[in-house]
Amino acid sequence: MKRHLVSAADLTKDDALLILDTAEELAQVSGRSSIKKLPTLRGRTVVNLFFEDSTRTRISFEAAAKRLSADVINFSAKGSSVSKGESLKDTALTLEAMGADGVVIRHPASGAPHRLAGWVRGSVVNAGDGTHEHPTQALLDAFTMRRRLGDLEGRKVTIVGDVLHSRVARSNVLLLHTLGADVTVVAPPTLLPVAIGTWPCQVSYDLDAVLPKSDVVMMLRVQQERMNAAYFPSVREYSRRYGLDTERFARMSDDAIVMHPGPMNRGVEIAAEVADSVRSTIVEQVANGVSARMAVLYLLLGGSEPAIGKEVSE
Repeated sequence: MKRHLVSAADLTKDDALLILDTAEELAQVSGRSSIKKLPTLRGRTVVNLFFEDSTRTRISFEAAAKRLSADVINFSAKGSSVSKGESLKDTALTLEAMGADGVVIRHPASGAPHRLAGWVRGSVVNAGDGTHEHPTQALLDAFTMRRRLGDLEGRKVTIVGDVLHSRVARSNVLLLHTLGADVTVVAPPTLLPVAIGTWPCQVSYDLDAVLPKSDVVMMLRVQQERMNAAYFPSVREYSRRYGLDTERFARMSDDAIVMHPGPMNRGVEIAAEVADSVRSTIVEQVANGVSARMAVLYLLLGGSEPAIGKEVSE
């Protein structure tokens, strides 16, 4: 693996499978043990550098690092020197002086993790940059799919909704293509990126035509906080054409699963009954996020002990 994880495109198929296999081992240890900690990254320091609000991702990375016995520093831009005008580079140099072995960064500007990687000696993990990428979300999604469906080679994955503003969609398309899945994105034309033709996926505007053939349907939230114009006539109209309601859910294959990266707008892109069904993996995705991020941190920071070493008490 490379020293940083900035983009899902950084991962070869072997890299991705190594992360997923390691995550599976770590998940099994966590699941069967009353003691959750491994000594693998003892003595290492991981900094969570969050310039955007986040609940699931920040807590997930913090839990992952602590379960590997790393020291964790949580850095929030609000109330820090950043709010006084300190640049990203100066913040990076401060972290470097503190001896951070790994920096997990979420930033509203696309490309910020790439810039940071050029300024620090430690490993940089992109926890979401603007509307660009979110590679660990794609890894946890692939991990969830693999646990439910087995090998992803040839599986048909449909990603539905606000692709234009979704860093999750781009990372998932890249990673799933690398793993051999057949990806289709479904959205109104106004919610597709201009460069969608360069992505390794098919494009459809008709959800009803794609649903019956899908093994996985991933619903995306409409990110109204990133919208500065009207991208569709109304929420009701969007939900009618692109929402996964109970009627559409009934037309899916009996073995197909439903995913959502969260947070959800229940009743807009997904009906409450669908989100809470046994074929929904939404809660599993949160739990699997810790295992996937443990695997990423372990492999990037190269702990001195094997990943599945002797467990230690809290």
